[in-house]
Amino acid sequence: MSLTDLMSGAGLSHYAIVALVIFLGTFLALAAWIWWPSHQVWWREAASIPLNDTTSTPQEPK
Repeated sequence: MSLTDLMSGAGLSHYAIVALVIFLGTFLALAAWIWWPSHQVWWREAASIPLNDTTSTPQEPK
């Protein structure tokens, strides 16, 4: 692909199609991972852990 082709935009549609396929594939993989039943159990379990839980983290010495 020459510089004039790039400047005129010729041939860039192929890159747009590839980028769209990669984006859609990533989006669908992420959506399937979130909505997959085995991961939903993990997600609910992780969401039930309190964010201010200090019992499992070591305390800094004072």
